Amino acid sequence: MKRTQGSAVSMLVLGCMLFGAAMAGAEEAKYELKASATVRDILSERTGKRTTLRMQSGEDIEGTIVLVGNGLVHVSKLAGKDFSDAVISIDRISAVIMKVRDR
Repeated sequence: MKRTQGSAVSMLVLGCMLFGAAMAGAEEAKYELKASATVRDILSERTGKRTTLRMQSGEDIEGTIVLVGNGLVHVSKLAGKDFSDAVISIDRISAVIMKVRDR
């Protein structure tokens, strides 16, 4: 019986150590903006990722960035619009909204 209790205590201590190490190593994710970045640069970094674009009109367009050209961006899998894509003028985008952390 003592051997079982000792094993359980050892496992508990090991679990606490691993949890503590994971918490100590976990830093909050953040986005680091480069001083010289343009909207086009940020969109290019987001290629293949789900992103929300806030238009100058106030409308939000959410989808996956497929391709960023000189003046246009192709967005696929639009939220709420099954089977739809969009080609958007980069000059009409006022904000790029992206998920950078889980919590």
